[in-house]
Parts: sequence; C-alpha cells; structure tokens
Amino acid sequence: MCENGDHVCLCPLEGIIDVIGKKWALLIVNAIGNNERLRFNALMEELSGISPKTLSDTLKELQAEGLIKREAFSEIPPRVEYSLTDDGTELRKSIIPLLGWAAKRTSTEKRKCASRYRGITAHQIKNITRPS
Repeated sequence: MCENGDHVCLCPLEGIIDVIGKKWALLIVNAIGNNERLRFNALMEELSGISPKTLSDTLKELQAEGLIKREAFSEIPPRVEYSLTDDGTELRKSIIPLLGWAAKRTSTEKRKCASRYRGITAHQIKNITRPS
C-alpha cells in the first residue's frame, strides 16, 4: 500500500473496485456469506432478477479476484458449491461500516428497503456482528 506518514493512496483499489462495484457483486458475496456455501441454482433463487449469464460471469470475476472459492465435486450429477475465501469474508465484514454510514446520512423515509431489493434476500446481511 502506498503509505506516507498520514497519507494512504487509493492505488490498491485499482482493479478490485471494478469487480465489487458491479451491480450484483456485493449481493453475491453477501448471499454466499449469509449461507456459508451455495450452489448456482440456490444463488439464482437468492438473487431473484439476475440472469444466469450475469451470475456466471460475476462468479468468475469474484473467483479470479480471490473473493470466492468454487468447489466442484466428482458426482453424478455434478455438484459445484461456492463459498467465501478469507478475503471475501473480510470484504463482507468491511462493508458493514459503509452501510452504517449510508443509513445515518439518509432520512428515515429513505431508510426503508427499496422496492427493487425487497425480493432479493441477499440484500440483508445475516450472521455477522456489527462493530461497536
């Protein structure tokens, strides 16, 4: 990291921000984190509204960044499960303060879940302790 006294540069965000800044990326990370392990079709159910191609492409990008792990089992029919890596778990924990900040700066009326997210269970974080 580019640190110099009391300055920290944003260079480490290059590349990763392109991946996690996509519409479904953090929802996918959260869905897997809420459930520990998920198969592709279970992710499709959690993320109602995502297309199979978008899910597949985003999973590949998250895997390439080392945020999720894909585990294939030699079974008939084949089974593939996705789980968070340590970095993925840390990312999920790291967004909690950002969500808290965003919630504090919006009015009470805006704090309600947006209608576009109500059908997506992965938009809510479960099984995580909030920082004090």
